[in-house]
Amino acid sequence: MMITSTANQRIKDARKLLTRKGRQAAGRLLIEGVRLLSDAWRSGVQPTTIFYSPDDLTSVEGQRLLAEMQAAGCECIACTSAVFASLSETTTPQGIAGVLPLPQLAWPKHPTLLLILDGVGDPGNAGTLIRSAEAAGCDGVVFAPAAVDPFNDKVVRAGMGAHFRLPIRVCATWGAVDSLLPPEMRCYLADAHSSLDYTAIDWRPPCALVVCNEAHGPSMEARARSNTIIIPMHGHGESLNAAIAGSVILFEAARQRRQAAT
Repeated sequence: MMITSTANQRIKDARKLLTRKGRQAAGRLLIEGVRLLSDAWRSGVQPTTIFYSPDDLTSVEGQRLLAEMQAAGCECIACTSAVFASLSETTTPQGIAGVLPLPQLAWPKHPTLLLILDGVGDPGNAGTLIRSAEAAGCDGVVFAPAAVDPFNDKVVRAGMGAHFRLPIRVCATWGAVDSLLPPEMRCYLADAHSSLDYTAIDWRPPCALVVCNEAHGPSMEARARSNTIIIPMHGHGESLNAAIAGSVILFEAARQRRQAAT
């Protein structure tokens, strides 16, 4: 079967998954690209449908991945380049996309290191922070009120597959955020106006790092729950990019924990 029209109902349904409303209604998301789809597949995620363009899927890795998923019984539907382009949000489509269940990994019973995104609205920053959180050994990531949708296409691409391996929760209220944190967990808020060096914190007990919106700063709720910390800097820059600052602090926590373990 080859889909040749963008009016095809399967294509129209898949396109709805490019919106937050569509993803929430269907409980699914659409991802594209050989690397991202491979990461999901290797993480044990079973696509419900694969769309591919024979003319655009030219890489050996992509063709091997398609063959592997076909052999596993995944529904794989061919479509023309023009039809596939209607599903793509990248400049140069790689010719393969998949419809997957929205990731909903079990939340840890006793988390000891969490990342909380307070109003972080930039998709690239959010995705990079999820990727760093996984690499630094976080147990989960919480999207607090006003943060970008974690399953936005740009967030997922920047996350480089971490969405499929790290529990993520979206909270509409700070009360919901609190319910995910153990009572003994302390929160630390990255703030350029603090005087407490982030390396002076003992990151070995249960703790959470709160990263806020660069333009608007921390919310009142985040500030009320947190101790503020700063990354001392040379030069005249006022602050670091949110993703970089969060990554630097998370890897300090990882360093302390690794050192304690050895």
